[in-house]
Amino acid sequence: MDLSISQSNTPAPSEEYPVEIVENISLTSSEIASLWSSWMESSIKERMVQYFLKTVVDPEIKEVLEYTLNIARKHLQRIREIYIREKHPIPRGFTAEDVNLEAPRLFSDSVIISFLADLARSRLDGYSTALQTCARSDVRQYFTECVADPAEIYNRSVSVMLSKGIFARPPQIRVPEKIIFTTKQNFLSSRISKKKPFNSIHVTHIFFNLQRNHLRKSILTGFSQVAKEEQVRQYMLKGKEIAEKHIEIFSTLLLKNNFPVSLAWESGVTDSTIAPFSDLLMLQEVRSMNVILSANYAKAISISGDRKDLAGDFARLMAEILKHAREGMNLLVNNGWYEEPPQAEEPGAPLNTVH
Repeated sequence: MDLSISQSNTPAPSEEYPVEIVENISLTSSEIASLWSSWMESSIKERMVQYFLKTVVDPEIKEVLEYTLNIARKHLQRIREIYIREKHPIPRGFTAEDVNLEAPRLFSDSVIISFLADLARSRLDGYSTALQTCARSDVRQYFTECVADPAEIYNRSVSVMLSKGIFARPPQIRVPEKIIFTTKQNFLSSRISKKKPFNSIHVTHIFFNLQRNHLRKSILTGFSQVAKEEQVRQYMLKGKEIAEKHIEIFSTLLLKNNFPVSLAWESGVTDSTIAPFSDLLMLQEVRSMNVILSANYAKAISISGDRKDLAGDFARLMAEILKHAREGMNLLVNNGWYEEPPQAEEPGAPLNTVH
């Protein structure tokens, strides 16, 4: 099975969103940043999915993986075309050197499909943000298509998970009988009261961050088993401990407020110690997971104004994730593995012409 990038197995650009050749319009900083980030994300996704395809057992999950791999390759091809027109250097990203397709199975099928669903959620946020920051028509066309792609991957992943009984549904709450307007006094008092029940928005953020940490724990457990460098292995173990702590906190919050906590997450990790990925790839994937998790915690803080205690919990946990992210960045830099995004000119350098 040939898993290398080639013109023959890369989907053609969508007819619905054709690439328009734009003459004499330079890429803006936000467009350069978004394209570079998309390249890096698609590059790492391609390599991880390549390996998952070699170890997956379930044929339905395999179909979702094949679809995801084609999407990653399509995105890389589309960005490559823009880069070539703009004479922009092609980022290294992640190559065949970063994946060992002969490595034995490290993660179960349930972890793989859960990873795909969570990846699709995060890319929906990332691509929609990119679309909103771009102006040039060909770049907007590309990111418009990108928004649709993870939505399809997410729908396919969830459908498979539901059919196999491995999708954890959020807790149910009673449907309200009427709408309620709060008073200023009640709202302000609730900021210092821990007795006010959670609303549906609170529960949503707690539940999905609980599920995300279960997945993080599995990924970090697997990475810690196969990391070659001792510093990298210790970094993964530290991340696993943080995920376990956050799982306990979120589970306690739900239980104390009479919400059921889903059954214990299957670890889904084998005892293999043969690395399917390079330390570079694993560090970068955990860095990306940390960035996404801290952004989700920040969203939770922003909606927790009526529960000061809950906002404080998320703020404290976000600080732990950011500290872990900084430690991972230090490892990347110290090992000479960090590929920098395109840089702005030095102060005093002539500015590029903006058309």
